[in-house]
Amino acid sequence: MVTYKKAGVNIEAGNELVKRIRKKLPKIGGFGGLFPLAGTKYNLVSSTDGVGTKLKLAFLLNKHDTVGIDLVAMNVNDLICCGAKPLFFLDYFACGKLDVKRAEEVIKGISKGCDVSGSQLIGGETAEMPGFYKDGEYDLAGFSVGVVEKGKEITGNKIKAGDVLIGLPSSGPHSNGYSLIRKVFSAAELKKYSKQLLAPTKIYVKEILAAISKFNSNKQNISGIAHITGGSFYDKIGRILPSNCRVIIEKKSWKVPEIFNIIKEKGRVPEKDIYRTLNMGIGMVLIVRPEAALAVKKFFKGAKAIGYVAKGERGVEII
Repeated sequence: MVTYKKAGVNIEAGNELVKRIRKKLPKIGGFGGLFPLAGTKYNLVSSTDGVGTKLKLAFLLNKHDTVGIDLVAMNVNDLICCGAKPLFFLDYFACGKLDVKRAEEVIKGISKGCDVSGSQLIGGETAEMPGFYKDGEYDLAGFSVGVVEKGKEITGNKIKAGDVLIGLPSSGPHSNGYSLIRKVFSAAELKKYSKQLLAPTKIYVKEILAAISKFNSNKQNISGIAHITGGSFYDKIGRILPSNCRVIIEKKSWKVPEIFNIIKEKGRVPEKDIYRTLNMGIGMVLIVRPEAALAVKKFFKGAKAIGYVAKGERGVEII
């Protein structure tokens, strides 16, 4: 039996660190950090993230033109959770010895991700640190800044019982859970399933911003948005819920892509652990008013109604 913790990732430890930091910085913990611009009607919103151990798969397959897309996606998909429009992006590329051709492939992916998300790639940093990274390996981090009008932020504080969860399909595991995936699969199996596993993270920016413009112009029909990454359904949806709201997710409401079932069965991964590690085919979740749920679902290609909000202690239950 393989769990995320046995694969080397302790979600509880990460959550504990956030709790401790919040004692000094109580405003952190959302998908993006809001900074009000004095004298204007706007908030700047910022996000930072990396690609994680999905990079190990890129090294194994010697394919480096898609991880840059992942990098942008992991940042801008967080920004849009509060309704922010991405403005610009910066990257950090670190390696032991610079391979110019390989680095160029990575940057091309970053540039493509910025184009898809409507961001401007305005700069970055390349750090060459001999002895710090293994030969042929590198690490990536990204920093994204966006803007949202004051009073139009989507924070989750208006979520209430009766709201409906609309799940948007993912393109695969995206950029989370690869420590578990690499524990489950051999190198040969990683190569066998490389098409599914190395598929770049879907960027949801333009379609979600369009939905916000359509459904939240006069009333906040979309009351919450969660990017399903580390901690997956339990932690990512749980973080935006008011204290008196509980989410019920019906796992039979969408068809889980086969790659997730293969991971679960081969690794004998417990049910709760896999739904707390992988996105299981749902990359973003929108929480919407029931009277708008059908229209919102139809607005997005492949979207599914996957659950609802009930009264109760804050938390997520998957049935």
